[in-house]
Amino acid sequence: MAHILIADDDPILVELVKFRLEGAGHETSVANDGEEAIDRIKSDRPDLVVLDSMMPILSGPEVLAQLKSDEAVRDIPVVMLTARDSEADIVAGLKGGAAEYLTKPFIPQELLVRIEGLLG
Repeated sequence: MAHILIADDDPILVELVKFRLEGAGHETSVANDGEEAIDRIKSDRPDLVVLDSMMPILSGPEVLAQLKSDEAVRDIPVVMLTARDSEADIVAGLKGGAAEYLTKPFIPQELLVRIEGLLG
């Protein structure tokens, strides 16, 4: 299946998402802060990134901006999965290049369906 990077600093959420994605046959890797996310995206070239907004070092929007400005990795789809649920945050994430924007709390099966839709 696909290799998916989970970029989030919440270990419980990471385990939940990993469990769901790996149960569906996907390979996962984890980045616990924005800087590590950028490094892993560039070195591992995942098929998709699940990205939180509020992370240490670099925020999710900063990671998204760097990703979308780098021609080598800009085509990797990003699913924002975050507690930031204001209209401004959602619109900014989608305008910034996120393919999907889901807010926490979320439905794990919905996340999986949206990811599989992006992976085609």
